[in-house]
Amino acid sequence: MASFSTRGSGKVAIIGSGLVGRSWAMLFASVGNKVTLYDTNHQQLTSAVEEIHQKITDLQSDGLLRGTTPAEEQKTNIRGTDSLEEAVQGVYYIQECVPENVDLKREVFKQLDEVVGSDTEVIIASSTSCIVPSRFTADLTHSSQCIVVHPVNPPYFCRMVEIVPAPWTRGDIAMTTREIQLSIGQAPVSMSKEMPGFAANRLQYVLINEGWNMVKDGLISPQDVDTIMTEGFGMRYAFIGIFETMQLNADGIHNYMERYSKSLVAVSDTFKPPPEYDEETRNKLFDEISKSIPVDKLDETRKWRDACLAGLAKLKISLPKP
Repeated sequence: MASFSTRGSGKVAIIGSGLVGRSWAMLFASVGNKVTLYDTNHQQLTSAVEEIHQKITDLQSDGLLRGTTPAEEQKTNIRGTDSLEEAVQGVYYIQECVPENVDLKREVFKQLDEVVGSDTEVIIASSTSCIVPSRFTADLTHSSQCIVVHPVNPPYFCRMVEIVPAPWTRGDIAMTTREIQLSIGQAPVSMSKEMPGFAANRLQYVLINEGWNMVKDGLISPQDVDTIMTEGFGMRYAFIGIFETMQLNADGIHNYMERYSKSLVAVSDTFKPPPEYDEETRNKLFDEISKSIPVDKLDETRKWRDACLAGLAKLKISLPKP
């Protein structure tokens, strides 16, 4: 199998043809990789390739297509197969995208471990959002080549990906994985070791938990919690991060902590434990959020969301850095 450093127009296998797998296929194809999309469901696989081709056409028409490769070539770069052996033949990188089930992932990684044969360089990555890699990559011949590469949904429009090694993942595998993500236009963040929830969900769950508790206690409405994000934090966090905000909201981080550290501690001491996600609050959230995003409008709203994210990405590229 080919290595990343010598691949030229390399070959990549995507395992699973759901929404995440389709996004990964489009990202790798966008810079010239030959992508094989694998699935055991032949009907879904055929539909996935057709939908990818249509999506590339639509993105091209809207001026939102990513990558350096022409649209028609991107389409021809993606094909499907229901043979796992065929999918991984000659690849330098494999991205698993099956449902979030640890037993299923163990089985898939066991199969991948067998079909890659004697190759010691191919990277075997998982898209899991929360399951630490040690839970499904132990006792494999190629365990040192396994790693988590968790994208933010939708991956095609959100560039950040988390790279999370298992305890036995080789250092060069983690480093090369980061280089590969940069090569396809993603924005990788690297963890030094595995941790439940990785980094992104640990941050996201803090927001969900506190929002849930405040809604449950009647302190604020679900819509206003979301407004805090969309018209408040989200506006600035699209351009500067948490610690950059601290630097800018005072005369540097040291000054910020001199001003606000006591308040940080005092407020944090009032936080409740994680909620039990009670049915009453769940129903309240569903009823209120369904007013702005009805269940029968989910696909339509997702398309709107994706268009907004694509437009924001273009804006970020167009704005000069200070």
